[in-house]
Amino acid sequence: MRTLEWEDNKLKLIDQTKLPDELTYVYCETYQEVITAIKDMIVRGAPAIGVSAAFGMALAELAGENMDDVAVEMKSARPTAVNLMWAVDRVMASENALEEALKMFQEDIDTNKAIGKYGSEIVDGGDTLLTHCNAGALACVDYGTALGVFRAAHEDGKKIKVICDETRPRGQGASLSVWEMQQENIPVKLIPDVASGYLMSKGLIDKVVIGADRVAHDGIANKIGSFMVALAAKRFDIPFYVAAPFSTFDKDISIFDTEIEERAAEEVTHYGGSRICPKGTEVINPAFDIVPKDLITGVITEKGIIDLNSIENFEDLF
Repeated sequence: MRTLEWEDNKLKLIDQTKLPDELTYVYCETYQEVITAIKDMIVRGAPAIGVSAAFGMALAELAGENMDDVAVEMKSARPTAVNLMWAVDRVMASENALEEALKMFQEDIDTNKAIGKYGSEIVDGGDTLLTHCNAGALACVDYGTALGVFRAAHEDGKKIKVICDETRPRGQGASLSVWEMQQENIPVKLIPDVASGYLMSKGLIDKVVIGADRVAHDGIANKIGSFMVALAAKRFDIPFYVAAPFSTFDKDISIFDTEIEERAAEEVTHYGGSRICPKGTEVINPAFDIVPKDLITGVITEKGIIDLNSIENFEDLF
């Protein structure tokens, strides 16, 4: 299932805010509508945001907009995912925005299948694998990064089991990752975020595989809660892998300099449309956190598995 497609000079997006109960679509006819879809998380996940932004730039070019101004506006839609900046810069360097966006669309699918192939190599038959948030087909054009590893292992006949944590506050693990695994008939169970350490302590998790919104020489940025999962995995000697394409790599900064998006208080104060705390409660709601490289076993990319701890010159990767 494609998270996004280009149809009749419009960007067609699965509305991920309606899943898992409704499979509905949003059609963006202007770049402004693409920006709104990214901000409102109708489309989310670093690779999907990047390709959607590329098509947003194509809509702007077709409409005769000032592309320099649109590029600045598009990059501000969500600040943490490096794919957004990468995609806009790549389109701006091309001669034809739509042709470049269509090229990126196909590249994303091919890249994710390559990540799945390399990732399947670290999965043993019968493994129980934990993931955090949603780094599946819904976070990409198709197939997925972390969940792409699970798909590939399943296709290889390895009889895996998957555990998804709920991923508060927006619940992408519960609403999206569980749904994707069910669509593939991969055995899956849902746990509260606070239960992963307990399951690890009981030997019920063999490996962790998550996605990333940014990879730097000294670690990764990913959905809030990733750091706690990584700490628990380290404590119980459980391999902790990150699945991410090279388009998510940032060679210019330390991961600790990443701008962490702060989202609305209502995401925390309300759940399922109901308020769960006293009125007027003050909230801190960072959307992402940082996992330093010493907690990461390897980064699964479309070119192989990288150990950030053994790389002497990160720029050589590029």
